[in-house]
Amino acid sequence: MKVILLKDVPGQGRQGDVINVAEGFARNYLFPRGLAGEASKGRLKELADRRQATAIKEQKIEQAARELAARLNNLTVVIKTKTGEAGRLFGSVNNKDIADALADQYKIKLDKKKLLVKEPIKQLGKYTVTAKLHSVVQAEINVEVVGE
Repeated sequence: MKVILLKDVPGQGRQGDVINVAEGFARNYLFPRGLAGEASKGRLKELADRRQATAIKEQKIEQAARELAARLNNLTVVIKTKTGEAGRLFGSVNNKDIADALADQYKIKLDKKKLLVKEPIKQLGKYTVTAKLHSVVQAEINVEVVGE
């Protein structure tokens, strides 16, 4: 019997998969628990429409991420901070500071969790920070730390 999985079922498949199972398994286990529905023509068409809508939505999100990456690449963010001897900072510059500086200087709001700082920035100088905007889209942001 062909069924469409409404939820992930361990050992059978993921949500949205169309699978063949024994009729007793479907009627006694999957249907009563709301894990699957019978694969009728209407439900298969609905599933195809939903997958197409999801693909279009994902494509729009990726395109928006690519446009933001084009704006962010080769952008220099200047962060002013207090320093001690030999250019050492009091504390460090983290991804929240960089996100706040982006919002202040360029009016670009970016979630701090998307900024990947390889090592804590504890000295004056120029650094490169990676912004992971999408699973396939990344941007490089130049960060310049200067003393006040």
